[in-house]
This record gives sequence, structure tokens and C-alpha cells, in this order.
Amino acid sequence: MEVQPYLNFAGNCEEALHFYKETLHGEIPMLSYFESAPMAVPEAFKKKVLHAVLQLDKATIMASDCLPDFPLTTGNNITLSLNFPEVTPMEMAFQNLAVGGKVTMPLQDTFWGARFGMLTDKFGINWMFNCEVKK
Repeated sequence: MEVQPYLNFAGNCEEALHFYKETLHGEIPMLSYFESAPMAVPEAFKKKVLHAVLQLDKATIMASDCLPDFPLTTGNNITLSLNFPEVTPMEMAFQNLAVGGKVTMPLQDTFWGARFGMLTDKFGINWMFNCEVKK
């Protein structure tokens, strides 16, 4: 399992990523916009970042802009993303961390070819769970 921080921004994700890339000498190997997602998105958000990866030497940081339905406040803008090689251990970890917490997105198959879910644990820490579906 890999653990990666996931940063959320209030519409300025792309600007922040380029700032971090320059100041920390990183690379942005992946950058996609909401317009590429198969879901309804307000027109003003189509050019906002749906998902991005910032590579800093051996560290990987993922990031996105928040849609209006998910207001951003300092403190809830960082999530730990757990990437699993197999679905079964991910499902067990999800169930375990959900005890006493709040599931914000149940585990489900996604349009990007993964099983994915989100929760906030009983200590208020936000978690994402991701496992690429093997075909």
C-alpha cells in the first residue's frame, strides 16, 4: 500500500501546482480538468483541475480543485490517499477506518478504472481509498 497526500484547492490548484513545481523542482506528469469527466459540472469549473499529480523526487502529491458543493476551509483541504494493489485488503481497511467515522463516498467502481471510496475517520482525518481494477 502507498500513502500519498491529496491537496484540495478553491479554484487555484493549477497555479499552486506550477508554483510547487518551480520552487521544489518537480514535475507535473498528470493534469486533467473537470471538462473531461462524465458528470455535470458548472461551466465555470470545466477548466478547473479534476485531478493532478505532482512528482517531487520520490514523493508524490495529488491535488484537485473543489466543486462548489464541497466548500473548502483550511483544515479540510488535505486528505491521505491509500493506493492498494488488491481490492480485498482495501475493503477491509475501509471498513476498519469507517468505524466511528463517516463514509463520504462508499467504495464503488469508477470511470477511471478503479474501485474508490472516501471517509472521515473518528479523529476527523480524511481518507481516500483507491485500487485499480485489474482486467
